[in-house]
Amino acid sequence: MPRGDKSAYTDKQKRQAEHIEESYEQRGVSKDEAERRAWATVNKETGGGKKSGSGRGHAVTHEPSRKGGKAGGTASAHRPAEERSASAKKAAETRKKNEK
Repeated sequence: MPRGDKSAYTDKQKRQAEHIEESYEQRGVSKDEAERRAWATVNKETGGGKKSGSGRGHAVTHEPSRKGGKAGGTASAHRPAEERSASAKKAAETRKKNEK
């Protein structure tokens, strides 16, 4: 089976990847990168494409989906308030400039 072939995945896994990909695209990630991240998440959660055979099952965990949100912000929480404020102001200026 060539790399990138999705025939070994279940319909549920394909739907999961589709929803995850849409979510990334809504957040401004490019189509290719969103697809790559979506399949990486599905692989991490479900253990990749499902293969038949006794004893080859894998527990499904949604921890990889939650992990990103939990990790975000921890570094900034350790920075002083002035530094966080300056960073936020700079980001706002950049956004405003990019809108023009």
